[in-house]
Amino acid sequence: MKRNIISIDEEKCNGCGLCIPNCQEGALQVIDGKARLISDLFCDGLGACIGHCPEDAITIEEREAEPYNEVLVMETLSKKGRNTILAHLEHLRDHNEQGFLNEAISYIKKNNIDMSENEINAQHDASQGCPGAVARDFRIEAEQIENERTVKVSNPADTPSELRQWPVQLHLLNPQASYFRNADVVLAADCAAFAMGNFHARYLKGKSLAIACPKLDTNKESYLQKLTSMISDTKINSLQVVIMEVPCCGGLLQMAKTARENAGRNIPIKQSVISVQGEVVEENWV
Repeated sequence: MKRNIISIDEEKCNGCGLCIPNCQEGALQVIDGKARLISDLFCDGLGACIGHCPEDAITIEEREAEPYNEVLVMETLSKKGRNTILAHLEHLRDHNEQGFLNEAISYIKKNNIDMSENEINAQHDASQGCPGAVARDFRIEAEQIENERTVKVSNPADTPSELRQWPVQLHLLNPQASYFRNADVVLAADCAAFAMGNFHARYLKGKSLAIACPKLDTNKESYLQKLTSMISDTKINSLQVVIMEVPCCGGLLQMAKTARENAGRNIPIKQSVISVQGEVVEENWV
């Protein structure tokens, strides 16, 4: 599949850092006086950083992208020096990508890259980068809580959340995150959870979540690419598309069906249509 990836002309870049706050994924950092894309895993290709570069050093390039390969990324980053490598390790930790982090550390040791054990294994402050985009997997914590206590529900306000991860907005999501691997996924219109009082209990339990608005959100091509990657690369089991009964919501279902076709995996897709008063109008497999 093709992906849009940020490209930085280091000869033009003056290291001003104006692009950094505008990268929603926190994938850009100024290192050794130059802006660096420390991991293309989290670059969504939106180009929010481009308009803030006074030197026109940042562009978007479209290229065929294989499923993410940590070894290939490390081969590239290892040529940029120890500071870039350390920033990459920190970035993987911040996004809870333990599997890729282990691959990166294995590459460093196997290729005898000049880094100390303390540098490789140092713990980093989880608050660095954009806190709203840091990936969090709630499943382990939820299991621990469930084993320690019995939840007694006396009124709707006491109902526990069924959310298993963060973030949930499709633009912020990494389609290859661990909580999507072999998972049942709910793709919900933004309004659905507000309209439906028992949204969590009915749709979220045991599932991962992505939310989007097919009418108001920009760069829906990025949405299509991410959904395609979830199906083809991360091997999600199923997709349940929860939309409102209003006509504009139908675009979300069409996007899911197109992604399935592009991925070449015929996973089951279930459509759930919710009325503006929160009632289930229709449910069927498509």
